Amino acid sequence: MDAKTGEMSGCPFHGDGATRALFGRTNRDWWPETTQLDILTEEGRSPNPYGEDFDYAEAFNAIDYKALKDDLTALMTDSQDWWPADYGHYGPFFIRMAWHAAGTYRTGDGRGGAGSGQQRFAPLNSWPDNGNLDKARRLLWPIKQKYGKNISWADLFILTGNVAIESMGGPVFGFGGGRADVFEPEMVYWGTEEKWVDEGVETRIDPDEGRALENPLAAIQMGLIYVNPEGPGGNPDPLQSARDIRETFARMAMNDEETVALTAGGHAFGKAHGAQPSDTFGEAPESEALELMGFGWLNDEREIEKGHITTSGIEGAWTNTPTSWSHDYFRLLFKYEYELVKSPAGANQWRPINQAEEDMAPDARDPSQKVPTMMTTADMAMKMDPDYRKISERFHENPEQLDDAFARAWFKLCHRDMGSKIRYLGPEVPQEELIWQDPVPAGSTLSDSDVAKLKQAALESGLSVRELVKAAWASASTYRRSDHRGGANGAHIRFDAIRNWAVNDPDELGCVLDKLDSIRGDASMADMIVIAGSAAVEKAAKDAGFDITVPVTTGRGDAREDQFDAESWEPLEPFADGFRNYLKTKANVKTEDMLIDRAHLLGLSIPEMTVLVGGMRALGAVSEHAKHGSNIGVLTDRPGQLTPDFFTNLLDMGTRWKTVDGSGDEEYVGSDRASGEEKWRATRTDLIFGSNSLLRAQAEVYAEAGSEEKFVTDFIAAWTKVMDADRFDLTYAKYHKAA
Repeated sequence: MDAKTGEMSGCPFHGDGATRALFGRTNRDWWPETTQLDILTEEGRSPNPYGEDFDYAEAFNAIDYKALKDDLTALMTDSQDWWPADYGHYGPFFIRMAWHAAGTYRTGDGRGGAGSGQQRFAPLNSWPDNGNLDKARRLLWPIKQKYGKNISWADLFILTGNVAIESMGGPVFGFGGGRADVFEPEMVYWGTEEKWVDEGVETRIDPDEGRALENPLAAIQMGLIYVNPEGPGGNPDPLQSARDIRETFARMAMNDEETVALTAGGHAFGKAHGAQPSDTFGEAPESEALELMGFGWLNDEREIEKGHITTSGIEGAWTNTPTSWSHDYFRLLFKYEYELVKSPAGANQWRPINQAEEDMAPDARDPSQKVPTMMTTADMAMKMDPDYRKISERFHENPEQLDDAFARAWFKLCHRDMGSKIRYLGPEVPQEELIWQDPVPAGSTLSDSDVAKLKQAALESGLSVRELVKAAWASASTYRRSDHRGGANGAHIRFDAIRNWAVNDPDELGCVLDKLDSIRGDASMADMIVIAGSAAVEKAAKDAGFDITVPVTTGRGDAREDQFDAESWEPLEPFADGFRNYLKTKANVKTEDMLIDRAHLLGLSIPEMTVLVGGMRALGAVSEHAKHGSNIGVLTDRPGQLTPDFFTNLLDMGTRWKTVDGSGDEEYVGSDRASGEEKWRATRTDLIFGSNSLLRAQAEVYAEAGSEEKFVTDFIAAWTKVMDADRFDLTYAKYHKAA
């Protein structure tokens, strides 16, 4: 976001700390004494103990789902001495656990979220905002141990949150399983700050100081899920808090109504903890003593028994019925005026003035005692901000609307990163199809002969190999595995909001799509685009001397206009696409790093990324809107043929490379060492395959004599992987039939 205009820049890495652009501070930075296991995952060795062939969807379908939910329901009130439940009910605690597992999701790059159980690992397991959730996960361990591989931690976190809401009478929209665990921290950029929120870190938004929340971040301070409940940087200003809330929730795919519903619904339950100053407690789990076995923060059993617990630093319940679904949140918010006070831990919070005893909450350890309720500065924003207040008043006057809005918003919060509905498993998947799930009608499978005819029609259409390859790539490469959005299925590339992305060369793409539409017959446009691109790759391979078939799966459908939410697709527009040598404008981040990031979102390995770049260059599939011209990086005299010329010429020792003046180290010219004659033009994204030792090792494989056939077969395999990246309709259909 531009601090002056308030508009998004579109760059996924924007702001300070360019050297940490992809990952920010690593776990080794935060906890240098932590045992490092990286050496054991060298050469692609997986840490997954189940093995790469383990089918979690099949395992989940075999679970006794009712028994699991019954066990979770019993757990809610089965209080443990080592961590007794507030009010005798763990429900609010588990709601927070689920919320914080899902709430890291951000639309900017689709990363974060509950999809892989990342809350188990650093840095998330030790974020200040996740204080004492280590206890929630340990409370779940006996159930995870009982059901084993049939329920992932990722699914268990969310299902437990659902059961918690149900057990307290709250509304639930449904549950979809299917999240598979990973067994190591994912590399996610959480920011560049070197301190946590509770160590004096500034808020990331401050218009007066010219600070804006950089993309793709969503949280307002390092170590927070959303916003600081005390207000920006601890400043108890409800209107400034509203500003932060609106920004961060929007970046987590929530509008104002969903934001208010989640706030009110979530705070209908439980309490905040700020019994005494936090410096009296221990370290976070990742830095605590070995004998504590992964526990962190508060571990003094005497203090725990008394309820002397500090997490956020704020102390008290929001409502007088903290273990029952009610509409008391808005009743109390509007019934009383509130005064700013300090919690026992010294945090800013708001206390109702002259609160009646019947509106007070029970003490968390002694239900015979009554204590005042409270509101945070973030809660006061629901009353003080004019737009939030209108929604809050409507929910207050129409509580049934809050019931529905909360259930739907909670479902979205917990499932936003799961992608297409076909990926949802279990008996509680809602029948209703929601627009944020990017629904696509089922397509029809084509016969091999039909595919062959359409391939031939595409080649006879007058469209070039370059044009057909670019169109197919533009459609399929929108996929990102972080939240399983985008991809070729649905043919969203037809819609102006996507077609008009600069990287897609809109005018050219429009002509290609019109031509393909005129020859597709009964095939979907989604299938036709992929078929045509694959036909072009086949021709390019044949022209290079290899008669090989590019496999095509069909059955994709075409999304309708009413199934397409253009606004939610905006974050998918690439600021840079190294595969097409496209760069919107020079960024604070190295251009080659953005190629790595895009390859990661596509789920590509280093060899797959390498061969795709080389192949796309050989095919001339460079964006016309590339910053430095339409042929830059096409290091071959025979563009349109699938050859490894890119690597051969890039590594040619007879070529000397120099920076082009005025290009800002983005464009390079390659000249003949002997004559000085210019031979090629290239970008940083091209030269990295000769400069970086790891990538050069990959490039040398394809530049070696006799590598031509390997190059063609490897390119086709990687190409097909990208074309089929979103084919969950194929891979998941069998699980729904089995269920």
